[in-house]
Amino acid sequence: MTTPTLITTWRTLLADPHKTWALFEHGTCVVLATASGDPAGRAADLLAQFGPVGAGSAAGDFGVITPDAVEGWVVTGHHPDVLTYVAPREVAEPTDLSIGLYGRTKRALDAVGLRIVHLENGRGDG
Repeated sequence: MTTPTLITTWRTLLADPHKTWALFEHGTCVVLATASGDPAGRAADLLAQFGPVGAGSAAGDFGVITPDAVEGWVVTGHHPDVLTYVAPREVAEPTDLSIGLYGRTKRALDAVGLRIVHLENGRGDG
């Protein structure tokens, strides 16, 4: 999925143009309460702390949400503001388990790379 498509997807999913959020290269989105300070640094710190997968711990848990606004799924983790989008073409057999494991893997990759590809500044103008 291209970065512009992911940006559009997250804008649709989050709906509020006043949200501040960072999109990482594998589709993980970190939503921040405010745009103050260094939002990119805060998002990276949050993902570094809550993105790595720890099997058998809360860090390995996930939930799968099927949004009405877009095709695909949002995979949640142990922090409510760290979310990962999984597109329909990314999973061969879409079950909650396969979607969740794939999304968790994408989140873990983003937590290692910490490469922000887009920062939405909370004013709605990108």
